[in-house]
Amino acid sequence: MAGAIAMVLSSTIANVSVPTVMGAFGVGQDQAQWLATGFVAMMVASQLLSAWFVSAFGVRGAFVVINCVFFAGTALIFLGTSFEIVVLGRVLQGFSAGVVMPMVMALTVSQFPPHRRGMAMAIYGTGIQIAPMIGPMIGGLVIDTLGWREIFLVPIPICVVALLLGMVYLPGREEQTLAPKFGWISYLLLVATLASLLFAGANGQRYGWNSNAILMLVLIGFTTGGAFVWLQLRSKSPLLDFSLFRVPQFTSAVIVAFVFGLGNFAANYLIPVTVQQVQGFTPFLSGLVLVPAGILVISATLVFGRLADIFPAHLMVMLGLCLFALGNYFMSQTDAHTTFLAFAWMIIVARFGMAMIIPSLDSSALRALSPEQLHRGSGAFNFMRQLGGACGVTALVAFIERRTQFHVEAMAATQTAGNSATLELLSKVRSLLTEAGVSENLLNPAALHYLGKVIEAQAIARGFNDGFLIIALVFVLAVIPAWNLGKARRRPGH
Repeated sequence: MAGAIAMVLSSTIANVSVPTVMGAFGVGQDQAQWLATGFVAMMVASQLLSAWFVSAFGVRGAFVVINCVFFAGTALIFLGTSFEIVVLGRVLQGFSAGVVMPMVMALTVSQFPPHRRGMAMAIYGTGIQIAPMIGPMIGGLVIDTLGWREIFLVPIPICVVALLLGMVYLPGREEQTLAPKFGWISYLLLVATLASLLFAGANGQRYGWNSNAILMLVLIGFTTGGAFVWLQLRSKSPLLDFSLFRVPQFTSAVIVAFVFGLGNFAANYLIPVTVQQVQGFTPFLSGLVLVPAGILVISATLVFGRLADIFPAHLMVMLGLCLFALGNYFMSQTDAHTTFLAFAWMIIVARFGMAMIIPSLDSSALRALSPEQLHRGSGAFNFMRQLGGACGVTALVAFIERRTQFHVEAMAATQTAGNSATLELLSKVRSLLTEAGVSENLLNPAALHYLGKVIEAQAIARGFNDGFLIIALVFVLAVIPAWNLGKARRRPGH
């Protein structure tokens, strides 16, 4: 759990640094989002390596190797002189997190009997929710006092403790055999698929969605993705075992997990960026606003874990989805005047929904699998959830950019000679500039420049609002597969 907390901490702590990194390297949000997307995308790809690492090195050996990779990625981020090097460091960190998380999940499940696995998943969920609670707050404090690079050093002490504990307590290889064969061709096809499609999604607004470059990337992504699926169906030792999807309960849980990952990662990225750029919060306050929800959710997670062992999973998941959607809907109605406490309350509503979803969804997904399928099943389950996260961040940033541009054009079209509010604003600005001693020749250009900045700020705020609204809609739609999860659960033999 110490290892899992460190990996999740490294994921969430970077979100508060996005506006600062944009200024440090002179990049736009479409590039800065790779701090999150690069991490999550590689975490998605490496999910499928978890079972192979365990078979090849044992849990203990794999844990040691992966922690060393994480240390290397952190060093690149801290010492990197270009934005590309920083992103490469985030990719290595994401690789480490992707391998570790299924290991932790499978090991946790294997230590508890079936009737206590809901509680076990609640303990697991509590651990991985500590990091999202404290990470942004600590990251913001470090940015305000030291700098953005230093925030990536925060998980290192936890990783050191986890490494020492792992070398003592984690099990080694059960059998001294040769490492199993690994489908490198399939893995490279998967990486190519993720890289091409995510890059196309992140840069479509910049190059044009109908441009040759974007269309070529999409074609490459679908081609390599189709080849990956074809090889997996024919392989005796697939990276992604599609036979697991023959279990209806597992399949239903995976669909919900994908949607949950999509909205969850998107919201975790969007909240710190929004409150800094719209509400004007400092990096520390943008992290602190998440803390009240984290404290309450962690306090309630064990209760939800017990409820997951008593009540039908699909009802718990459906209620959690609705609460998460409601919280994001509230955030879609905010503006520059929304207070700290109001935003914190909205986040509490959303996070309570998350706390209800995690134990019920995780336990119901793995409950239908045999002990031999646990490692492959947890890898596939986490793969789909993290894949949703990678798609969510990329799609959200592209959506917000398009909606922001739409609002800029829509509001600019209303700035006519007949708009009394605009004329009044320009008149007041000219008066202030005159009092400040600005030349008569500069009054009109300066006033119009200010008007443009006002329109831009309002368009950005409305773009972020649309982002929260689309997250809420996605979670409402996820209620449908959650209901099917309940149908699958009631089938004989499941």
